[in-house]
Amino acid sequence: MVESRRSPVAVGDPADPDVQWVYQPVEVDLGGGTWASGRISGWWQDSAGQRWCRLRVSRSGRPAGWERFDPARVLLLPVAGL
Repeated sequence: MVESRRSPVAVGDPADPDVQWVYQPVEVDLGGGTWASGRISGWWQDSAGQRWCRLRVSRSGRPAGWERFDPARVLLLPVAGL
């Protein structure tokens, strides 16, 4: 399940001017060989240089939330054409 791998922002959501709002389809590794489609709707970088993404996993029943971006677990998909 996604929650066990989530790293929520400790002090709350980032300030809106610090966020780059996007529409980025992704595939998310849920563990155990299970993948789910999802999307990233925002990018943010904290003061330590860590990249965060606002991730929503389709059909998970969970709202979108900020997570540290892990390219080994969240695969970016093309927005249009190949």
